[in-house]
Amino acid sequence: MTEPDLRALDLSVLNSATKYPSIPTYHALDPKNGGLLEEATAFTGDVVLTEKVDGVNARIVCFPSGDYVLGSREELLYARGDLIGNPALGIVDALRALAERITPPGTGVVVHYLEVYGGKVTAASREYTGNRAVGYRMFDSAAVPAEVLSRQRHEVSAWREGGGQDFLREATLSRLAEREGIELTPRLATVPADKLPQDVAETSEFVAEHLPGTRVALDGDAGGRAEGIVLRTTDRSVIAKARFQDYRRTLKRRAQRGG
Repeated sequence: MTEPDLRALDLSVLNSATKYPSIPTYHALDPKNGGLLEEATAFTGDVVLTEKVDGVNARIVCFPSGDYVLGSREELLYARGDLIGNPALGIVDALRALAERITPPGTGVVVHYLEVYGGKVTAASREYTGNRAVGYRMFDSAAVPAEVLSRQRHEVSAWREGGGQDFLREATLSRLAEREGIELTPRLATVPADKLPQDVAETSEFVAEHLPGTRVALDGDAGGRAEGIVLRTTDRSVIAKARFQDYRRTLKRRAQRGG
C-alpha cells in the first residue's frame, strides 16, 4: 500500500488514530464517589513497574518521509516545517528538537508517547523543579498501519478503543529508547503477577515502597513527591495505574467512617 502522505490525510482521522488510550486504575473506581473498590486488575506473568510522571501527555507522530506531527493528548499542535505552532502546554518547544532527529519508520506511521513535565505544565510541576525547568520521558510507542488512516473517523475511533494500536513490548521499547537516545519513564522493578498486592491498603504500601519519591526531578529544588506507578505486562497486553492520591483519599474516607 502507498505510504501515507501527511499533506493528503484527513487530520481528524490522524488525530484519532494516534491518540493515547485511557489507562484504567489498578483498583476499580467506585462510580458513586470516585473511591477505590477492592477489585484489582488481573495480571499474569511478569509485571513491569514504572514511575507515573505528572505532566502532560504528548505524542510525536512519525512518517516514513521524515515528516512528523506533534500533539497533545487531544489535538495536533505542529507539523514539520510549520512557521507557527500551537504553544499549548509547551509541548512543541519541548519536543521539536527531538522530533527532528528521530529515525523515521520504514513503513506506516509510528507514534512515540511522552510525558512533558516541569515548567508550569501542571500544578504538580513544583514536585519536579524549583526553577521551572522542563523535561520529558517516553513511556510508550505504537505502530499505526497506513490503511487505518483511510478509514472514516468513527471507524478509527472504534479501532483505537478496541486496542487496535500495536504497542511495543517492553524489551523492544527499551531498545528503541536506547537507539534513539530517549530516556524512558523510570523502570522501578519487575515482579511476578502473583506477588502483586490485591487489596487497597496493601497496594498503598506497595506503591510507597517502590516509589518513595520521584526519580525524574529536574533540579535540586524540586519538591520530590511522585504521582504513582504504572503496572504493565512485558508484552503490554495489560496495563493499569496506581496513583498515591487515589489510595490516600480512599483510605482516609474509610478511616473517617470507621471501616
